[in-house]
Amino acid sequence: MRVMVVVKASKKSESGALPDTKILTEMGKYNEELAKAGILLAGEGLQPTSKAARVKFTGDKRSVVDGPFAETKELIAGFWLWQVRSMDEAKQWALRCPKPHDEDTEIEIRPLFEAADFGENFTPELQQQEQRIRNQVAGKK
Repeated sequence: MRVMVVVKASKKSESGALPDTKILTEMGKYNEELAKAGILLAGEGLQPTSKAARVKFTGDKRSVVDGPFAETKELIAGFWLWQVRSMDEAKQWALRCPKPHDEDTEIEIRPLFEAADFGENFTPELQQQEQRIRNQVAGKK
């Protein structure tokens, strides 16, 4: 089971303030533990939304909205992709995470869709296409 672990933003992370050495050291150690356990697939911190943009879809029209965006509690400061056996295992790893900000924040864990989740709608042709794309991204031919 793959999950995305989302680190919610804080007022400080949205201000553009960088994490201090203590947080970077703790997160580095935690990431090493995840990697050694074979769980970590990817993980990155994100720049504040003052450097971001959103594409809005309204009917057939698209428009771009530049950041910053309001509602800090709804924004994302970083993420991990993990390969775990269950949601319970993901929760246990998340409970071991160092506090990502020096203020109150949350981490959200969301399962990724797998091919079987789409049932008959994910035809064999679409599955082959998906595999070709994954191979291309992975650098395989």
